[in-house]
Amino acid sequence: MSPAIRTFFASRWVDPPDGVEELDPAQLAPGFRAAGVACGLMGGGGTDVGVLACDEPGARAAIALTRNAAAAAPVRVCRDDCDQNAIRAVAVNSGNANAATGEQGYRDALAMRDAAAEALNVDPRTVAVAETGTIGVPLDIEAVTTGVLEAVEGLSATGADDFAEAIMTTDRGPKRCTLRAGGVTISAQAKGAGMIEPGFATMLCFVQTDAELIDPDAALRSALACSMERITVDGQMSTNDTVLLQATGAAGAPLPEGLLDAVLLQLALEIVADGEGASRVGRVEVIAAADEDEAERVARAIANSPLVKTALFGRDSNWGRIAQAAGMALAGEEIEELGPDRIRAAELASDQPEAELSIRLGRGDARAHVYFSDLTHDYIRINAEYTT
Repeated sequence: MSPAIRTFFASRWVDPPDGVEELDPAQLAPGFRAAGVACGLMGGGGTDVGVLACDEPGARAAIALTRNAAAAAPVRVCRDDCDQNAIRAVAVNSGNANAATGEQGYRDALAMRDAAAEALNVDPRTVAVAETGTIGVPLDIEAVTTGVLEAVEGLSATGADDFAEAIMTTDRGPKRCTLRAGGVTISAQAKGAGMIEPGFATMLCFVQTDAELIDPDAALRSALACSMERITVDGQMSTNDTVLLQATGAAGAPLPEGLLDAVLLQLALEIVADGEGASRVGRVEVIAAADEDEAERVARAIANSPLVKTALFGRDSNWGRIAQAAGMALAGEEIEELGPDRIRAAELASDQPEAELSIRLGRGDARAHVYFSDLTHDYIRINAEYTT
């Protein structure tokens, strides 16, 4: 990739393929339209309902949903009442998660889906639903369905910015991109700042492309595994995590190798960096673990440690906190002493916005990494303001 074009791919840990051209992020991949409107859920007149539609009836899709046992109504609708391989559109709202809202919440999610399907003249099972916001509050379904109809009327090939704003809650800004490479275009919009530790998705993310994808589900799962499945902000799995990939195949060419991975990793890192008061991002790598599960377990224990987060925030290369968190994850195991010869933590004390640290367990050949952020008192303040 040209060194002069680094607007979206800003992280040191993202390696996009060569020849990527950045386009106006308001512009969607060919064959897609979107819009965002205000229906009153967010208060203050903020944009809070969005619709994203694909104009190609033969488009293929894949969706990844939270594994949280308290999954929100829209997640259950997508899981049980959608044709996940042929999603044509998605209706989204922010300001209300429609989670822990009982059977009425499920009916409301279906009503939201059906309103979009009727307005778009498509099969309701090809419309996904996604919601984000406060948990346990009944949805003002009349306002939302009115907003959905208004959004459908305003659908535009350059509506990605409004759509990206419609899905935001505590985000400090929209997360989106539109890129061209290898004769294909890919656009994506995401949101997330808190309640982040995925279990097969990460908050809300929507990806559109005109590329040919033989197996969209396999492509999505593979890209998520090395990106959004490797992040944490607060160690909390959301009730609403949803990632949707849609591909029309109209370009007649495949996605360049590594492009989807790079897009999702950059968006994932933007979510971590936006972590409700976060000021720095860290990457912890666990080396020489007994197996991959152990490596990931230890990496997450370190990444979620309040003491390690404090060290990241305070620029303190306190390697002892890393040893403590790793030992806690391996409680009851027999391990060699985890001293400074096994831990790299110098970048914690640097001025780099992205700090790398690692620990060598000496128990095997497996390794894993997790991206995380520091959390300050802003996390408590922002959540208190958002939920009251």
